[in-house]
Amino acid sequence: MSTATFNSICFNQGYLLKGEVKISKVKNRNQRVKFYVGGASVLSTKCMQSSEKNKKEVRIGLLGASGYTGAEIVRLLANHPYFGITLMTADRKAGQSMGSVFPHLITQDLPTMVSVKDADFSSVDAVFCCLPHGTTQEIIKGLPRHLKIVDLSADFRLRDIAEYEEWYGQPHSASDLQLVFPIIQKEAVYGLTEISREDVKNARLVANPGCYPTSIQLPLVPLIKAKLIEHRNIIIDSKSGVSGAGRGAKEANLYSEIAEGIYSYGVTKHRHVPEIEQGLSDAAQSKINVSFTPHLMPMIRGMQSTIYIEMSQGVTVEDLYQQLRKSYEDEEFVKLLDKGVVPRTHNVRGSNYCFMNVFPDRIPGRAIIISVIDNLVKGASGQALQNLNIMLGFPENTGLLYQPLFP
Repeated sequence: MSTATFNSICFNQGYLLKGEVKISKVKNRNQRVKFYVGGASVLSTKCMQSSEKNKKEVRIGLLGASGYTGAEIVRLLANHPYFGITLMTADRKAGQSMGSVFPHLITQDLPTMVSVKDADFSSVDAVFCCLPHGTTQEIIKGLPRHLKIVDLSADFRLRDIAEYEEWYGQPHSASDLQLVFPIIQKEAVYGLTEISREDVKNARLVANPGCYPTSIQLPLVPLIKAKLIEHRNIIIDSKSGVSGAGRGAKEANLYSEIAEGIYSYGVTKHRHVPEIEQGLSDAAQSKINVSFTPHLMPMIRGMQSTIYIEMSQGVTVEDLYQQLRKSYEDEEFVKLLDKGVVPRTHNVRGSNYCFMNVFPDRIPGRAIIISVIDNLVKGASGQALQNLNIMLGFPENTGLLYQPLFP
């Protein structure tokens, strides 16, 4: 017999209010296990789900719910004990249910999606912004100041608004003469969780990192800070599943365009370059430039970054390995694999994990680092949830302990 505490759980016999109750496991004649609480058999799963929703104490607004990152947040929050979605926006899908847009989420009890202009934020404590680049700026400017916000777009990732305009092809709203927006821009915290945890803890607005920059900075930042690698000749070859391009209808993402091939894109001008260089330069406290080429792979999820670096004088691959081990040995979601084990995207699929390892190059003085994540989870929605957990004082792994899906 074991003891558990429930807040308000609905059983077929009625409700059990806050307090201790006894749960016992009894085998019936067919050796199946039944659970009994105070002598009453637990029969109503639907009632359990309803009461669990009612007791969730943080009300979540999800802006841009009809995209892949929005759907992934809904999936992750399905098992979050404290966060419940009370507002969902999707301008093109306004008036529709989430289950009609994403049938795999039909079991979730969610509000009908509304247009952003019709959104009522009075019943919301925190917001995930999953809107396209460029649209988020104006919307966040108009949100109530008491809201905690995690923005999954690129609009607040770059400190230099001139760089934003150069790489994203449009002026940043912080360049306006209005006083409020430059303030918002400056208070945004770049939320690479394992690197910026303390800053995230006290933030009102977190700029969630891009997927490629997450897979690249997690292994490189500790090595740069420890002065174990040279700042020059960093070459990054990254590959992503097609979900990273979003859900919009694009000719380049058609099955016949993607299947049975590999496509290099954004060669020398991918938008994540300034974000990567900003993070690495912060770690080095001097300017770092990288060679970065992304590739689209014929898979739905997953991302691998293969990074070629030059080691500092007298440094060995063993030194790199031990530094990464030291940096991440107490981390929940970043795992350095055993020596010689090659990280695979299959082994992190559907999870918030980043697996990495380091290998000696055949060229003396150089090393190869391989890092893998799920681009929709650790590369987007999972890290966003990890950040909001920290911002609101909950254990950062809450709702994120999904194990990888394999095969």
